[in-house]
Amino acid sequence: MPEIESKIQKFLMDNFVLSEQLDQLGFDESFLENGVVDSTGILELVFFVEDQFGIQIDTSEVLPENFDSINCLAAYIRRKQKVM
Repeated sequence: MPEIESKIQKFLMDNFVLSEQLDQLGFDESFLENGVVDSTGILELVFFVEDQFGIQIDTSEVLPENFDSINCLAAYIRRKQKVM
């Protein structure tokens, strides 16, 4: 498993995922649709990403296409890191 996806998955499991949600948390599964995170959880995820990966996230970038699955978030992080 790539490093970024692994770090995201570990953060989610340590902070949000209940044991009954583990089977539902595939890399393309929606965080919101599966009840993994809510709006407050998204903010925690933003802070985690900024801290862990050293990128600045503009509020206009906090969109489902960037923050609603492990794969979406990992792709977003990679795009932001290339810009730096």
